Amino acid sequence: MSINNRRELSLLSHDEAELIKSSRRPALDLLDAKALVEAKRRLRDLRGKERSLAHQKSREVRGKAEPRGGSFPGTADRPRERKQVFSAALRRVNSRAARLRVEGVKQAHIDAARRALAMRLANPPPAVPKPGRTAGKGMRQVESRKVSSKTAPAKVGSVSQATKKAQAKRDQA
Repeated sequence: MSINNRRELSLLSHDEAELIKSSRRPALDLLDAKALVEAKRRLRDLRGKERSLAHQKSREVRGKAEPRGGSFPGTADRPRERKQVFSAALRRVNSRAARLRVEGVKQAHIDAARRALAMRLANPPPAVPKPGRTAGKGMRQVESRKVSSKTAPAKVGSVSQATKKAQAKRDQA
């Protein structure tokens, strides 16, 4: 469930609110790679702190752990909401970092293509074309894998000779 901006600001301190504001669209586009890495680190730390606090509070409610610190009474709902705020901001910062990475890769491809084009234009093809295929040994015949008949070639001749002999005997008689 998303939390609206007014509710987010009521949950956060001034410094945290500034960090969250910088993770939103107009300010997020102005951040460079180093600032994004720093924002990711801070958001992860804050999210982890709220996660562990929410976990501790839920353990206290169930009676599994002793209360920790007297300055933070209440349930685990507020730390969970704060964790959601930091998680959403971290998601925005991560997606911006991914977009910057993709833009960097695209630019690297464009630069490589331009270098390749410059190299190709610097070395024009020769005026005389290559001769292409030459005779050499000539084309090689590809043997057919089909079997023409199942009768052995030696057998074919003997059968026809036997037929000739049989016919000759019948003609003499």
